[in-house]
Amino acid sequence: SIIKLMVHLARVAKMRVAVVGCCHGELDLMYERVLDMMRTKNCKVDLLLVAGDFQAIRNDSDLRSMSVPEKYQRYGDFIDYYNGKKRAPILTVFIGGNHESSSYLRELHYGGWVCPNIYYLGSSGVVNFSGLRIAGISGIFSKHNFDRGYFESLPLDEKSKKSIYNYRSFDVWKLKQYEGKVDIFLSHDWPADIWGERKEELLKMKPFLRNEIDRGEFGSPPLAELLHSLSPKKWVSAHMHCKFSVKTANTEFLALDKCVKGRNFIEILSFKDFDEPNRLFYDSEWISILRRTQSIMSTRREISTDFRFEDNIQDIDIVD
Repeated sequence: SIIKLMVHLARVAKMRVAVVGCCHGELDLMYERVLDMMRTKNCKVDLLLVAGDFQAIRNDSDLRSMSVPEKYQRYGDFIDYYNGKKRAPILTVFIGGNHESSSYLRELHYGGWVCPNIYYLGSSGVVNFSGLRIAGISGIFSKHNFDRGYFESLPLDEKSKKSIYNYRSFDVWKLKQYEGKVDIFLSHDWPADIWGERKEELLKMKPFLRNEIDRGEFGSPPLAELLHSLSPKKWVSAHMHCKFSVKTANTEFLALDKCVKGRNFIEILSFKDFDEPNRLFYDSEWISILRRTQSIMSTRREISTDFRFEDNIQDIDIVD
């Protein structure tokens, strides 16, 4: 019967999520490509995720807070979406990278809407989209700044423009407390040793990485630990401006290129339809983690001693 057929189609329907590498302010190209893919594949994309270097620049102050060479200091497309001239055609969620409007993103440390239909996940965060759990962390790893507090203040000096995009152990530690199943994890840089047996394939694309890899200096050890701890179904990264994929025991890792015509900067992932409204929700477990850990968040430049990376929430004294 028609009713049985409709029920069957509903069960086999797929949720489609487009994932993008470094945006670098090329929102028009990004949306043009995903809409073109929807037409050619005759499918609907429900959500778009961006793995950093989004560059949400509103004004000259935002532009000056971005750590890039002068020749790359440009507004990009975001300002038209911010002032209402354009609207994102697909709900978009992004994390920060190492080339961002740090002044704007610091205002939204816990995440928030940067403009209509575009949501920043925060310095770290978990959200729920129609039953799909999406987690992520903004920035890149620096051994020098990892255990410091969030000491940078506006306006940023030249050193702070660089340190502000280094994620801190506190963000990684909070994500380690999360016990729910993560469907997609977003990071800008890559987990250490993620390439596994495909090392030589990666080096064919990026031969300059050989020395760093051999010295154990390429990739983020804290992200490797998060990969093991959270075991997400998909992990999406950017930063290296190449497309690379590998399957670990529990996770499919995908890195994507930067938004340039002719480059592999976008992929469409399919998930089972969760049969819930296509809306973005706060994740209740993540909100609980934020509430319980807020009292030990440090804004000091000194190395933090309020918790240890291997601690669990119940192991430390938290004012609840």
